[in-house]
Amino acid sequence: MQLIDNQLLAKVSQQAQESQRLRMNYNFHDALDAPAQRLLNALQIGTDLPIHRHQHTAETYILLQGELKVLYYNDNKEVTETAILNPLKGNHGIHIPAGQWHTIEVLASDSVIFEVKDGPYISLSADDVLK
Repeated sequence: MQLIDNQLLAKVSQQAQESQRLRMNYNFHDALDAPAQRLLNALQIGTDLPIHRHQHTAETYILLQGELKVLYYNDNKEVTETAILNPLKGNHGIHIPAGQWHTIEVLASDSVIFEVKDGPYISLSADDVLK
């Protein structure tokens, strides 16, 4: 049994604090080629998440703790929509359509999302990062 509890969130958040990237994944899927990618993503203030898209899959975030700002962009790198996620304020998550340019700004330390997207895992290509 794998319980998603405060201990697990604290453990993954601590690993994110110690990571040079200031974020850390905790995968529930068994392999990178699994048809469903299910993971915790612990994020610290200052982590660098480039504006990117996933052309082959939508993704859904459920924020378990903390606060995030999700930003949508158009092809000209202009912000088109924003949303603040904070479960204590009633905004628990967001569904990001396939192909949508987006990024996340971390507004509170030890923010943790439960993330789901279709597999297999595909690294971002140069065409999937907005410069």
